[in-house]
Amino acid sequence: MIGMILCGGMGSRLKPYTDSTPAPLIEIKEQYTILDKQLFDFAAAGITEAVLLTGYKGDMIEARYGKEFKGVRLLYHYEEKPEGTLKAIRAGMEMVKSDTFLVRNGHIVSDVNIRRMIQRHEHGTNGATMFVTRMRSPFGIVELGDDRVKSFREKPVLEYYINGGVYCLNRDLPFDQFEGGAVEQTLFPLIAESNRLGYYREDDVFWSQASTVRDLEDIRKEYRNKTDKPWGYEKVLISTDKYLTKELFIRAGYQTSFHKHPRKDETMYIMSGVGYIEFEDHKEFFQKHDTIRIEPDVPHTIVATENTVLHEVSTPFLEDTVRLTDYYNVR
Repeated sequence: MIGMILCGGMGSRLKPYTDSTPAPLIEIKEQYTILDKQLFDFAAAGITEAVLLTGYKGDMIEARYGKEFKGVRLLYHYEEKPEGTLKAIRAGMEMVKSDTFLVRNGHIVSDVNIRRMIQRHEHGTNGATMFVTRMRSPFGIVELGDDRVKSFREKPVLEYYINGGVYCLNRDLPFDQFEGGAVEQTLFPLIAESNRLGYYREDDVFWSQASTVRDLEDIRKEYRNKTDKPWGYEKVLISTDKYLTKELFIRAGYQTSFHKHPRKDETMYIMSGVGYIEFEDHKEFFQKHDTIRIEPDVPHTIVATENTVLHEVSTPFLEDTVRLTDYYNVR
């Protein structure tokens, strides 16, 4: 599977940031750009080669990443003027030898499980697979009674699904039936009519598009105390001189490093998901609402069989991890 990222747009709704910087190079936290995040996720999913489809200020993107980033070999296709995502994807396909491609929109920031999506596509029969996610209302919702307002809900997640901007595509799709345009408005409706467009759904992962300044502010708020990991993310919720609380999200099919904490005494509260903690001589399985204590200096790894969120409450040693075995080539 070859990766591909559409990162040639002008990002006009992100002005003034995009006056001097292409949208994919905007930082979502200090020294960490949107494109850093996307390529990091490629590496964590096992993708070793990607094509960056650039345009507006594409020279800045190539200058930053060069020929390799986080173990992912990079190629570049530059468009002088925008001619639509379909033509850009088709040009990217002509640069490499592969029958399947993982394509991402360059303004999407998401914790979607790319590796599992690829597996679903490769074991299916569809020509394309689209990541879909539940839509969050851009406005607060007013719930009405017979003749009065009952309650308010602030930007709730709705029951409708939207295109999440991540696609698995086969090379043999009928790209040549179109001169150009947006792939979502040309190719996808055509293959949907012929029952060749599948979907991959995850309802419980972070997803946002950095299309406006307000979107960017929301993403930066999400990343204020968040650090992406090959297996998911780690977020500091509370840090005092008495105790530390972190939120860990572990993607289904992933695991943390085999590690220990020389001083930290921690208790895991399972908020959602299913998996197990593997110690040197046994495993402890967990599900939602379970609690597991891990004493100092005890080697272990946390394995998720479903997307898992846990809260780790411990003594206040923020930097107290000794990794014994790493399972991923990227950090």
